[in-house]
Amino acid sequence: MRISVVGATGRIGAKLTRNLLKAGHQVRAVSRGGPALDALVELGAEPYLGSFDTGAGDLDQFFQGADAAFLMVKTDWNNIAGHYPAVAQRFVDALETSSVKLAVSLTAMGSDVKGKTGHFECFNDLDEKLNELLNIDLVHLRAGWFMDDVSAWTGPVAKYGRIAWFCKPDLKMPWVATDDIAWLAAKELTNPRGRHRVYLEVGSQDVSMNELAVIIGREIGRPVEYRYIETTRKDVEAEFLARFGTAEKWHDDTLSADALNNGIVRFHGENEDRPKLPTTMEMFIGHVWKPRYLDAVRSGNQRETFFMWAARD
Repeated sequence: MRISVVGATGRIGAKLTRNLLKAGHQVRAVSRGGPALDALVELGAEPYLGSFDTGAGDLDQFFQGADAAFLMVKTDWNNIAGHYPAVAQRFVDALETSSVKLAVSLTAMGSDVKGKTGHFECFNDLDEKLNELLNIDLVHLRAGWFMDDVSAWTGPVAKYGRIAWFCKPDLKMPWVATDDIAWLAAKELTNPRGRHRVYLEVGSQDVSMNELAVIIGREIGRPVEYRYIETTRKDVEAEFLARFGTAEKWHDDTLSADALNNGIVRFHGENEDRPKLPTTMEMFIGHVWKPRYLDAVRSGNQRETFFMWAARD
């Protein structure tokens, strides 16, 4: 098959591109250029200079001649509300006159909810815009939290033995490894279901923050505490705005957390189409997170982030 991959040099796109090339498929990889793209070209990928995130390049030609396409949007934290609709429109403009018959889009849990749900609202915008492509079959991969993002707590655990976040302690949330997303995307791209619209809940394991703390503590051999930070705390908001982020980012984070904590956004774990994925949280913490944590312990020089500040004694 001939497959066009958006975000081909990112952590998901690069793995996906390698998986597809290894299986013998032809891959066109869009990127702004650089060593990461050069490495894919050496493996056989066809390079295409441009970016759907910025609108750079002759994007109308990127999907021409392809049988299938992988779509994803890189979050622009400086323009959260406007960025996803703009990129989604570029996808539609380039795809509607292309040869593509199947597109796999990386979206997220909560994309089925319309309303003020913080970052999840962007994925609803993405899904609805792509569904305007009447002649293309779409597989929407509604991913949970990336396990890779647990790396934000390596420093806080190393220094304080604690992680802190906005989600309720016992709220079960789906987590997924980015390598598993790449594997699943390759499977869906190369094994068409023949259905016009497919929505897949993508999460290998539902884990609460209290459970995550236990898993981490068991792996490193010391207790780890979870501290729940309520989004209504004005002292936390003031510190965030003074040192760590913008008012727009705070608003987005708190809306996202509230949507989760109040059950407005939830993962439909009972969905019969939920794929079985190989990486558990225990495996990820042991094989990927722990080495990063040990590096943080050895360095002893932890950067002051919001996560670090929120976890302090």
